[in-house]
Amino acid sequence: MEALIISGGRLGDVFAASYMAERHFDITIAVDAGVGFFYRKALTPDVIVGDFDSVNPKILRKFTEMEKGRPKILRFQPEKDETDTELAVRTAIEEGCEKIHILGATGSRMDHVMGNIHLLGVAMEHGVEAVIADANNRIRMVNRGLVLRKAEQYGDYVSLIPFTPQVTGLTLKGFKYQVEDFTLKCYHSRGVSNEIVEEQAEIAFRDGVLLVMESKD
Repeated sequence: MEALIISGGRLGDVFAASYMAERHFDITIAVDAGVGFFYRKALTPDVIVGDFDSVNPKILRKFTEMEKGRPKILRFQPEKDETDTELAVRTAIEEGCEKIHILGATGSRMDHVMGNIHLLGVAMEHGVEAVIADANNRIRMVNRGLVLRKAEQYGDYVSLIPFTPQVTGLTLKGFKYQVEDFTLKCYHSRGVSNEIVEEQAEIAFRDGVLLVMESKD
């Protein structure tokens, strides 16, 4: 099963609609103000999650008062330990999803962006693949090797950021800048802006956690 989460950050309706059209999702989850996207596109999410402190009451009422096909509403108090997006990620995991796509998770609130990146680790620890995407970036967190095919890459650049103090045994093949059995440490920009130069590129490492960020200019 695959889940689509629309959160309340910077989205871009054209991008989000295109992203949805190109993929199949078994469950769609609107997070608080993210429900506005579904409203504007005349779509109905399967689940709406949040404390609803930033959603237009008129839009929320439209979904809560639907006679048929009413989405499941998960309402939480504003005073809670988790962000609304974390609650959505955990909902998708509880539903048995094996992959989660999160849109609207980036924007000008860098605290929210950083918090949302951490949520990739929540999914990873449950053995669930998760990705944050916007019009210019695709972000994943991995604790094992990964193969990137040039024909399927998201933009021209691939950056590897250690999410643990160090990532050991890092070996890169098929990239412009290659390393073998390298230790990539925090507080260094060594892994930024690499490029795939062969049909596929391989990322392998022995221990640690990596952020894999594919970016367009």
